[in-house]
Formats: sequence, structure tokens, C-alpha cells
Amino acid sequence: MTGYSFRADEIDTSRPHSARMYDYYLGGKTHYEIDAKAAEGVMAAWPGVQMWARTNRAFMHRATRWLAAEAGIRQFLDLGTGIPTEPNLHQIAQGVTPEARIVYVDHDPIVLTYADALLNSTPEGRTVFIHADVARPESILDSPVLRDTLDLTEPVGLSLNALMHFFPDEANPHGIVQHLLDALAPGSYLALSHGVPDPDSQVRDTVTELYRRSGMTVVGRSKNQVARFFDGLELIEPGVEMAHRWRPEPDTDPADLARTKVSLYVGVARKP
Repeated sequence: MTGYSFRADEIDTSRPHSARMYDYYLGGKTHYEIDAKAAEGVMAAWPGVQMWARTNRAFMHRATRWLAAEAGIRQFLDLGTGIPTEPNLHQIAQGVTPEARIVYVDHDPIVLTYADALLNSTPEGRTVFIHADVARPESILDSPVLRDTLDLTEPVGLSLNALMHFFPDEANPHGIVQHLLDALAPGSYLALSHGVPDPDSQVRDTVTELYRRSGMTVVGRSKNQVARFFDGLELIEPGVEMAHRWRPEPDTDPADLARTKVSLYVGVARKP
């Protein structure tokens, strides 16, 4: 079930899209030539972008598993879903708790063409997709599909992975997140990852310009600016941290953690 009636001609193939570029970074196949060309330009300027994408994906897996197994979360709202790349969030959550219910939200119509991969729920749980714009959080919260799937009087895991750095300050990204959190019950959680400025100013400026030429704004934010997304929430240890250092897998080599350089801050926090 989806919250949108899809037409193939609504896919804009005249300009790159961040979700399809991300798919290219991850080695996926769901993109167009224009996305690949833009992604390759970024990769030439920033060779570490593929590791960045993989590290972000791994954080989503660990955070979702923690929310389901340790925090007891049984319903999830994943915004900026992007192109399905297995395992998806619902596969992680339902692997822990088969009765988990998941609502995916994305603004790119191409995601709907792959919705079957997202909607392959366990019999005990439920997985649905809504086509909506995160910039208009009320369009998500007022969706009958969301209200029919999630009980907002019970805790929800809100997942915002590598999304808010596409919102400039004038788009009020912190306000968007707060609007969403205000609608969720106490005991809900926010899991968020956000790009930070690359320490190499030439890389930072080049990548920012490449995205701008493709019609996209990308804004790296400092640790303090990322921490603002969690204002009023109770951060889970280790707090706001680089993605690869947030509760790494037990068999992770500490030397690998020390060597890894990824410009990506993350955090998980509980709404009191």
C-alpha cells in the first residue's frame, strides 16, 4: 500500500537527484546516466564519499537494531528513504521484532517504482510507503496511510539519515525536526545522521559547488549545530559522535576506528 498514485512521467531525469547519487555511491543500479555523471564528479573531488555512504548505512543498521532490541521500539517512521538497498530499515527492525510497523517517506517518485522491495513486510508486521515532502512535515503527519499504520500515542522511532544536510538554514531544518518530534509520544526516539564540513576546504568547496550546479543545496554543519537537532531529548551514549564510533560492532578493530576519517555526525536520543 502506498500513499500516492504514481506516473512514470513524474520522474525528472533532466537533473541529478541526491538519492540516486547516493545509490551510485553504494554501488547500486537504480540511477540514470545524469546521476552517475554527477556522482563521479563528486567522487573525483572527494574519494572518501563511498566510504561515507557505507558508514552512514551501517549506522542506520546499528541504530535500528538498538531501537528494536534495546529500546523496545515497535514502530518506525523513516524519512528520506531513498533507493531500497538491502537490508532496508524494516528488514533490520522486523528481524528483531517481526511485528514491527514501518512507514517509509520519500519525495522522489522513482522510489515508488521499487516500493515492492520496501513493502515486503513480515506477516506479523506492516510496511507502507508515503510519497511526501519532508519540507512540509504536516503532509506526512496528516497522511491517512501513516495514521492507519502507526499509533502516534505510542513511541515511534524517527529515522533521519543523511537528509537534513540538504536543507539550508533558511529552510528551518531544526524546526522541521521539532515539528515531527512534537507529534510523537513520550518515549519516542530520534536517530539522525548529518554531514559535517570536510576539514579540507578545497574538497568542501568543490563538492558544495558540484551539488549546487546540479540544483541541490548541501550544508555541512558543526557538531554543535548537529547536536541542536537533539535539543530537549535525552541522548543515548555515546551522545553525538562520528558515525563509525557510535556503538561499533563488538568485533571492530579499535585501530580501524582510530584510522577512519568520516565527516558524519550521528546520534540517537529519547523524547522524555
